Amino acid sequence: MRLNENVLLLGKKVVLVPYTSEHVPRYHEWMKSEELQRLTASEPLTLEQEYSMQQSWLEDADKCTFIVLDAEKWQAQPSTTEESCMAGDVNLFLTNVGDPSLGEIEVMIAEPSCRGKGFGTESVLMMMSYGVTKLGLTKFEAKIGQGNEPSIRMFQKLHFEQVAVSSVFQEVTLRLTVNEHERQWLLEQTSHVEEKCYRDGSSESH
Repeated sequence: MRLNENVLLLGKKVVLVPYTSEHVPRYHEWMKSEELQRLTASEPLTLEQEYSMQQSWLEDADKCTFIVLDAEKWQAQPSTTEESCMAGDVNLFLTNVGDPSLGEIEVMIAEPSCRGKGFGTESVLMMMSYGVTKLGLTKFEAKIGQGNEPSIRMFQKLHFEQVAVSSVFQEVTLRLTVNEHERQWLLEQTSHVEEKCYRDGSSESH
């Protein structure tokens, strides 16, 4: 999505930046993991395919992607490369033609040392806030593998409710409708987030 190609969102634990070609090698290394392939229902791609995928995600108007950086590492020193701070990614898919106000959200904290620290929770809150305020979304869905209990619990803590279980795909669908009460709660949870201008490949914005 071109809309967020120059957007950096600074949170407490995480920094969200656009997915650029700079991030592809690390992302490609992550996706060699059989565990991550299973959790994300993904097929392994070649590095060349991964670069093509990154480009298509940038061009596609129905996909919004941010790379999740460890904020503490990112802010530690000006010379830090973004690739060395990468923790995962968070995505919104606006693929329901009949309902443009619905976004499917997914988050992956791929770096093992970054798990269990609340990175996923803050990333999802920041992405939902971006979806509500910038993309006009009022409903979110998350499709999660039945065995991925930590992810299911995380979304339930963020007020998502289970609406369907697919034994064929072995996944649970959770949904959140953002009424005025939920919108206010979401904006309060993300009131600390700063939106900054992002420049591809530069770390001078620290």
